[in-house]
Amino acid sequence: MAVYTDVGNEALEAFLQDYAIGSLVAFRGIAEGVENSNFQLRTTDGDYILTLYEKRVNAQDLPWFLGLMQHLAREGVTCPQPVADSQGHVLKTLAGRPAAITTFLPGVWPRVVRLEHCRPLGRALAQLHVAGRSYKPERQNSLGPDAWFALLQSCGAGADNVCAGLRDELQNALEHILPFWPGRGNNPLLPRGQIHADMFPDNVFFLDHAVSGVIDFYFACTDFLAYDIAICLNAWCFQADGAFNITFARHMMQGYEEIRPLEPAERKLMPVLARGAAMRFLLTRLYDWINTPADALVTPKDPMDYLKRLRFHLETDSADAYGF
Repeated sequence: MAVYTDVGNEALEAFLQDYAIGSLVAFRGIAEGVENSNFQLRTTDGDYILTLYEKRVNAQDLPWFLGLMQHLAREGVTCPQPVADSQGHVLKTLAGRPAAITTFLPGVWPRVVRLEHCRPLGRALAQLHVAGRSYKPERQNSLGPDAWFALLQSCGAGADNVCAGLRDELQNALEHILPFWPGRGNNPLLPRGQIHADMFPDNVFFLDHAVSGVIDFYFACTDFLAYDIAICLNAWCFQADGAFNITFARHMMQGYEEIRPLEPAERKLMPVLARGAAMRFLLTRLYDWINTPADALVTPKDPMDYLKRLRFHLETDSADAYGF
């Protein structure tokens, strides 16, 4: 989450007139994340989130995202729900951007990941995957392996300004990832479905040691389910010093497999999926680090954290290294 587009009080109050959610009480930007402009909205009826969708999000994908959230909620996954205006529309325009209001979820995200978070996280991820089976529309992963080379090229010389030799290192890493990706060459396909694709700690809320909700579905897509697990391995199972916590990974997978057991091929290909997940977030963080406007209310994330993760995965040949 972030704020790139300012919204004035008069424009907001006019926008809210189309909704039956009470009168405006308070309004503030949310600086965490890097994707869309997000605001916490308090009205006389309660708390909501207002999102303005920025340029990286394809406006044509928005009905898919919002439809997925509605579907998952019907299947028992706690996630934000789009709020319709008086005409039944959940997508509108504000400050020149596509915009939507969604419900506010209780809970807090873990600023420090602890062992107690890992099993509930795994269960929540598996529940999302199972619930998504009956959502039939598909959306291609726009930040999947087909996009990684172009992302690296778009960073240009800025990559080496961040870290000397980084551009060549990432180019070499891609040569150790792309030929081994599931479905490429003779590599087997893996089970596919709807994945969150961004299930970082700041997108998972907890109450009383249980997951109380999952937010921010605007990278969600149709892809390999095990790739979503690999994203979580990267996001939840590395410590502040860059060390991999195998105990966290083991507990996360135990929770996941209580709901959906992995197939042998998914387990075998986890190292390459983990490399790819590290590469995807390294590249988007690198791009944002180089290109985020200085006056944006946003905190770009350091790409070097993910370089450490990528190097770890490139040295890992077996799923045993992840504890499962």
